[in-house]
Amino acid sequence: MLSFPTGKIPHMAKPKPKKHQNKPRKKHAAAGKRGKESAGAWFDRLVALQARLRAPKGCPWDIEQTHLTLRTYLIEEAYEVLEALESGDDAKFAEELGDLLLQVVFHAQIASEQSRFTAADVVREIHQKMVRRHPHVFGKKSARNAAEVLKNWEQIKAEERRAKIAGNGAATEEGKKDASLLDGIPYTLPAVMQGFQLTRRASRIGFDWDNVEGVIEKLQEELAELKKAREEQSAQQVEEEVGDVLFAAVNLARFLKVDPEIVLKRTNAKFTSRFREMERVARDSGRALADVPREEMESLWERAKGAERQAIAAARARKAAGKR
Repeated sequence: MLSFPTGKIPHMAKPKPKKHQNKPRKKHAAAGKRGKESAGAWFDRLVALQARLRAPKGCPWDIEQTHLTLRTYLIEEAYEVLEALESGDDAKFAEELGDLLLQVVFHAQIASEQSRFTAADVVREIHQKMVRRHPHVFGKKSARNAAEVLKNWEQIKAEERRAKIAGNGAATEEGKKDASLLDGIPYTLPAVMQGFQLTRRASRIGFDWDNVEGVIEKLQEELAELKKAREEQSAQQVEEEVGDVLFAAVNLARFLKVDPEIVLKRTNAKFTSRFREMERVARDSGRALADVPREEMESLWERAKGAERQAIAAARARKAAGKR
């Protein structure tokens, strides 16, 4: 297994801007003009900048990178975008989106150096794909609601996959039969995200529950089967039933229009915060948390939950006061 550095991509030292003490108005005007430039102009600058960093006499770190060594950063930046989104800080959100965009440009630059594809190819591909997959906007097809849009989207994706296979000269009759609506869901996804994608993809062609009660009943059914497996002391069956319970829970989240990966991350953060508070209180009493009796641990947990609720309420009150 490859191992990668865990730190952030190092930033190049930026030269200090020259001072224009005698011409403040000219500087302000230039800044205003630059602020009105299009996204395309700035994108071109970013592509040129990344090419410069990887050119001879560029940045040694950038020059050493490959698609494989950048994998960790791509995932890291995506999660940092989500964290910034939830923070409500627009400046941070924009910054993290920029960091994620840099990863796209970085990969495109590496491919460009190998004459495989360019950043322009990346933008062109997604532009053409969005036009193809929105025939209700750019074509003659109609869609009465979002559900029909998603159904059309999956059908168009399936047609694109078949066309791609045919273009590669690999379109056998058997291959056509084996084509699946689930094709294209990466096996490298985390299990929760993969389960979410599988059930969402299936639901788009009508393979779904009629109402949330049906999904809940399925979850309860899987829990009952897990209980039975435990009673029978079958380790293999217990493992299988735990997987079924998790899959049913993911499906319930999807049905309720909740992203299970994101809410589980949030719950993980909540648990971490409360557990650290328990540890802090235990230390203040001169003990390690491991030395605290179980009953008292439960009490500390409830205390941590109460402190968390008070902090949230206070933050909401401050936010409300600031809007007045």
